[in-house]
Amino acid sequence: AAELGVRTVSFLGYVDGELDDADPREATLRIARHLRRVRPQIVLTFAHDGAYGHPDHVAISQLTTAAVVAAGAPDDELGDAGEPHAVSKLYFKAWTGPKWEAYQAAFKVLVSRVDGVDRKANAWPDWAISARIDTRAYWPTVWRAVQCHESQMAVYGALGELGPEHHAALWGSQEFYRALSLVNGGRRLETDLFEGLR
Repeated sequence: AAELGVRTVSFLGYVDGELDDADPREATLRIARHLRRVRPQIVLTFAHDGAYGHPDHVAISQLTTAAVVAAGAPDDELGDAGEPHAVSKLYFKAWTGPKWEAYQAAFKVLVSRVDGVDRKANAWPDWAISARIDTRAYWPTVWRAVQCHESQMAVYGALGELGPEHHAALWGSQEFYRALSLVNGGRRLETDLFEGLR
């Protein structure tokens, strides 16, 4: 987090690998309370497919999407979490074909085996991309941050063997699907997630 300039990290009490077993109501309300405290304009999460079917990624997509709705609802289920807060925009991270090709160069085949079924990554079609953010100037910083994620380096370590062109393909842009917006819409590709808010 420090490598990226993130000042505050909040943990909501869930352990890696166990989020899909969490009580969905309780987890949704925890996230919604957090959204009411932080009051973000924009929320980013995984898409419904969890990138490659990873159960925690699928769970956080479902829970976060529900929490965005709950945070804005005028009810008292959230207790003393503060006033309702309507998030202006919700985005799902979307990986395109070139992005997955760059990952496959490092990981060969990105598969999550769940309940005896192989879940594989599927690229988002270009037409579904709502926002493409140019992050070329930041990819070295992102890579340094990834290297700090010690619990994941057994998996991500293979990325260190890739050349600069592969790193640029992985980190040089970030694509998103706009799942919800109270401020803008349409088919025009966004280059700024805060479009409609500035």
